[in-house]
Amino acid sequence: MRKIIGVTALLLASGYSQAAAPDPNDPSVMSNFSYDYYEARIGLSPTTYGAKLSMSIHPNAHMIGRVDSKLSGDYDLSAGLGFHAPANNWADFTGEMLFRMIEPEHSNDTDTGMELTLGVRQWLGPQLEVGGKAGYLTLDNNNDWIGSVYARFHSTELFSVGAEARLNDNYDDQVMLTARFKY
Repeated sequence: MRKIIGVTALLLASGYSQAAAPDPNDPSVMSNFSYDYYEARIGLSPTTYGAKLSMSIHPNAHMIGRVDSKLSGDYDLSAGLGFHAPANNWADFTGEMLFRMIEPEHSNDTDTGMELTLGVRQWLGPQLEVGGKAGYLTLDNNNDWIGSVYARFHSTELFSVGAEARLNDNYDDQVMLTARFKY
């Protein structure tokens, strides 16, 4: 009797875990890309180091957190929510609304504000992704536009490397090299 109860419990548990896993072919999973990843980043000119985390909270929404710094008493911190929706079978339309907190180098003043962006992610081939975004950044009383374009090579399903050109952002125009780990 104990063996039958144990086997039944194991079968029910394994069936529940199979039912709880999202099926990528299910029409309710509405995106062409994964939005669950960790990212390590290195910026060039000026040299910065950073990290980013994205986590899905809904089939069409995700949370974002990122931090970049020159490691000299400065930081650029962002956190907020994003949305994504398929534009066609190979592209997603994206948007983000982020809280920004920036402390410049050699300063004790912290600037806070809001960042709003709209963008596109597109597959060019089975392993090559390109994209871009443009947006509006308001920090204290300064309002400005920001943008970026990038290319990302997906060497495996769980790992990719990329290069991004960031335009008019906190560290001015900057090239950023990234390594992304999907979870």
